[in-house]
Amino acid sequence: MMLEHVLFLSVYLFSIGIYGLITSRSMVRALMCLELILNSVNINLVAFSDIFDSRQLKGEIFSIFVIAIAAAEAAIGLAIVSSIHRNRKSTRINQSNLLNN
Repeated sequence: MMLEHVLFLSVYLFSIGIYGLITSRSMVRALMCLELILNSVNINLVAFSDIFDSRQLKGEIFSIFVIAIAAAEAAIGLAIVSSIHRNRKSTRINQSNLLNN
């Protein structure tokens, strides 16, 4: 695959993630869009590592670290959303004002 195709796929995923993050009203949808953004970054890391430095695995190793951080972010984020849903009975971003009791 050519580098331009991979970059186009990455930009497409990144733009879908940004659009979904800006327009989402649900916290779960916002977390999913954030995962799309992180996956597009991983695609870029692996593509540039393959094209420019194919003997060393720096991009792939850094991509594994990003995947691990994304998994931890998803677990903690879903735990927070679950706690907010249990207390507020809603997962809408505009309805959950955490500063008021």
